[in-house]
Amino acid sequence: MFAIIVYDVGEKRVARVLKTCRKYLNWVQNSVLEGEITETNLKKLKAELNKIIEDDEDSVIFYTWRTQKYSDREIMGLEKGRQSLII
Repeated sequence: MFAIIVYDVGEKRVARVLKTCRKYLNWVQNSVLEGEITETNLKKLKAELNKIIEDDEDSVIFYTWRTQKYSDREIMGLEKGRQSLII
């Protein structure tokens, strides 16, 4: 499936949340990650994030689609988190 994750967490937890999410998805912009992920890995990611975030202070939003086929992506301005090719 294709997923986009958006988060708004306390300053003390930002680095841990980003590091955890980057194990599964690609960082594309501050507090935004996207990419293909299996249902099993999505469950693992949610469990890991649940151990990090504070329910009464933080917010993590998951958008999921079965496929990226019907989505479009347009970037205006600077592209952040760009994947670099290593040859």
